[in-house]
Amino acid sequence: MLFAIHALDRAGALPRRLENYDAHKTFLSDTSAFGVSIVMSGPLIADDGTTMIGSLFLIEAESREAVEAFNAADPFRKANVWQQVNITGFLRRQG
Repeated sequence: MLFAIHALDRAGALPRRLENYDAHKTFLSDTSAFGVSIVMSGPLIADDGTTMIGSLFLIEAESREAVEAFNAADPFRKANVWQQVNITGFLRRQG
């Protein structure tokens, strides 16, 4: 099943995001311990086209619980970068 993780940064979180970026990238490089697979992911950006304001993931997993465990272990989550995280099922129609 596919799941979308939509995470919005806290106000002023950009420095904290950048401090934890390498740990976040390393974490995402091997998701096998959580039984999830990243279909695609990347930062959400402001209207200026460059300022990072959040994260978006499309995850394949057997259960919502696996996605929640994966997200809880993310260095950005642990560093309190995100103010709001929504995890929802996703039904692919195109692409």
